[in-house]
Amino acid sequence: MNEHVLQTAIEAAHRAGRVIIERFPAQRSVTVKGYRDIVTEVDTAAESIVIELIGERFPAHAILSEEAGGAEIGAGITWVIDPLDGTTNYAHRIPCFCVSVGVLEDGEPLAGVIYDPLRDQAFAAERGKGATLDGAPLHASQIFPLSRTGLALDWGHSDEVRAQTLKLLSEVALRCGTVRALGSAALALAYVAAGWLDGYFNLALKPWDTAAGALLVAEAGGRCTTLDGTPYRVGTPGCLATNGLIHNEMLSILRTTGVDT
Repeated sequence: MNEHVLQTAIEAAHRAGRVIIERFPAQRSVTVKGYRDIVTEVDTAAESIVIELIGERFPAHAILSEEAGGAEIGAGITWVIDPLDGTTNYAHRIPCFCVSVGVLEDGEPLAGVIYDPLRDQAFAAERGKGATLDGAPLHASQIFPLSRTGLALDWGHSDEVRAQTLKLLSEVALRCGTVRALGSAALALAYVAAGWLDGYFNLALKPWDTAAGALLVAEAGGRCTTLDGTPYRVGTPGCLATNGLIHNEMLSILRTTGVDT
């Protein structure tokens, strides 16, 4: 059954990606849904396609999606969907966004796909079977110490979260090789899994940001924890994902900066 779940996740992500790319050159209809939080008509169109396919294949499964909402994460199988992660980038025509489809079993990641439609790249993982990029195995980087690394972060929406992120960045930036803000949490986690980034942190994540990405990192040999070092669970706002080799040093910086974990 797990293989069918993963294949459906891959197919759903590709279908959503086609809609996203087809509408990329067009004018956007942007709606504000919260403070520094927007949605476009493309988000909802892509989401409908994913939900429809999952409903056809697995009608008994629960679905939680960023725009449509849905079930709480609990017992059984829950699909957790972000139909367009990086909406702000998309609205500004910045080419960094993706589709994220994660599948949880009793709250734990079972399978996940992150699809970059612009580059036609599908990052996929299944629990206990490793992570892949278009079928080729993925491995987290072997780069250390921190001074040689490339890291990424994202800002969150609230002023409070941004202030804490800035406080952490002021320490990390002095110790790492370089740091980027991608504007897509799911894609950043996929890049950690691929070894393109050595670490990523975010203080304000939602379940659909990490349902696929956290599994990708783990299955690629990386490490994903909360900000205080406990094992990461989907739905926890704060997350640190690394290649594993720099993880303890990053946790130490978190502790010394006094960021709320």
